Amino acid sequence: MNLAHWHLVVNHLPIIFPLVGVIIMVTGLISKSEAIKRTAFMIFILGALAAIVAMSTGEGAEEVAEKISGVAENYIESHEKTAETFAILSYILAGISLLGLWASFKQKTFSSIISIGTLFFAFVVLFFAKQTGTTGGEIRHTEIRSGNNVPASEKNNAERDEAD
Repeated sequence: MNLAHWHLVVNHLPIIFPLVGVIIMVTGLISKSEAIKRTAFMIFILGALAAIVAMSTGEGAEEVAEKISGVAENYIESHEKTAETFAILSYILAGISLLGLWASFKQKTFSSIISIGTLFFAFVVLFFAKQTGTTGGEIRHTEIRSGNNVPASEKNNAERDEAD
């Protein structure tokens, strides 16, 4: 297995973990269960760890993808930029989650505020998760590209195919 394969294996985890964490945090807030909220914090931390792995395999995946015909550099660069932002936000979410875990275990009065704040920040992270997943998919999946993002060479090929 090369780094591109490893990247494809792990790249969905940093997107899935925050989504699952949001669902669990909402459940914990509704049920007022510290155990459930702590579980959500742990899942957000796992998401950041998965982001580290995805980021560490990204460069190798880029080197492999650049050699594949039909892969445009601009899609890789766009994905790389959004992935970096998403990873940083995931790391911040993990840091907030660590603070939330500490506050929960120490039964601090502001523990609920941290839980709610973490939930709102997780929605921001999910927005960037969606952007990162979409830009990553656009590298090889032409069917999800919007018409504005298709390189001129691909537009010309599509126009020629329609003319035939």
